[in-house]
Amino acid sequence: MTQIATSLRMPESLAARLGTIARTEGIPMSEFVREAIEKQIAERLSDEGFRERLKKRIDEDREVWRELGVED
Repeated sequence: MTQIATSLRMPESLAARLGTIARTEGIPMSEFVREAIEKQIAERLSDEGFRERLKKRIDEDREVWRELGVED
């Protein structure tokens, strides 16, 4: 699996809490953040309201692609 490095800015107090929790769990902060992001994605994808908004966004983007001649 290809991994992409990214930076994340957060308030110092949030970083301190994150560090404390990650150290307590014995995992790197990056692993804790990845797990939290995966959980948020899974929650969104199981939410019907989000899925409807996502479909609308995809349909709107597809229309722009058609106008640009990228998709028929």
